[in-house]
Amino acid sequence: METKKDVIRETDAEAITLAKTLIRTARHGAIATLDPETGAPLASRVGTATDVDGTPLILVSLLAAHTRALIADPRCSLLLGQAGKGDPLAHPRISLYCRARQLERGTPAHARAQRRYLNSNPKAELYVGLGDFSFFRLEIDGASLNAGFGKAYNLTPADLLTNSPALEALADSEQSALDHMNSDHLDAIAVYARRYAKAEGDGWIVTGFDADGMDIATGDQIRRVFFPRKLTEAGELRKMLVEMAKSGREADHIRR
Repeated sequence: METKKDVIRETDAEAITLAKTLIRTARHGAIATLDPETGAPLASRVGTATDVDGTPLILVSLLAAHTRALIADPRCSLLLGQAGKGDPLAHPRISLYCRARQLERGTPAHARAQRRYLNSNPKAELYVGLGDFSFFRLEIDGASLNAGFGKAYNLTPADLLTNSPALEALADSEQSALDHMNSDHLDAIAVYARRYAKAEGDGWIVTGFDADGMDIATGDQIRRVFFPRKLTEAGELRKMLVEMAKSGREADHIRR
C-alpha cells in the first residue's frame, strides 16, 4: 500500500524567518472569532502591530462584534500576509491560533502596547484615546504557514516569539533609541533599508527595536531587518547598529 505523502514540511530556519517577517511587518489582518450568541465563525479586518516579543497587538472598538466575541471567548485566529501581483494564493501568509487578552488601561503593558502600536500605525492616534477602544494581546498557541504552493509548515510559539534576557530592558529604552535614530541617523537607516531589507525609496524610519532585529517604514511600506545575531543585553543595540551601518556602507563602496 502506498504511503500518503505528508504535505507539511519540516520547519527550518527559512520558514521561521518568513513567519516572523509576516508577523512583524503586518499593519492589518483578518481576525476570526466565535459569535457568542450563535457560535458561528465571524471574520473581520483589524489593525495590527507587535509587542516586543513578537506577540500580535490589536486595537479594537468595544462596539465591534469581533471585540464582544473575544471578551466572551478569547479563542481566535489571525490571518496575516499581503497579496501581490498575480495569483493571491501564490503569496505567503500565516494563520495564527491565539487567545486574546485585553490589556487594562493604566498598566505598563497597556502603555507599551499603545506606544508600539502608534509607532507602527501613526494614523491610529485619531482614535486610540477614545473610551470604547481597547488593546488586546493575541497570545499565540500555534500557527500554520503557507509559504507558497506546496510549502506548508506548522509552527510553535517558540518558533515565532523572540526570547531573550534583553527584552524588557530593550522595551524600556526603545523609544529613546527610536527618537535618536530617526532624528540624527537617517543616513544609517537608509543603509539598513537598502542593504539589509533590499528596499527601494527614501524617507525610511525605524518603528521598532527588539532582540531579533528592527522594523523600518516609509509611508505605507514596512520592512523587517534581522540582526546578524540576537541581542542578549540592551547595551548591545548601539554597537549592533553601528556595526551594521559600517558593513552596509563598505558593501556599497565595493559595489561602486
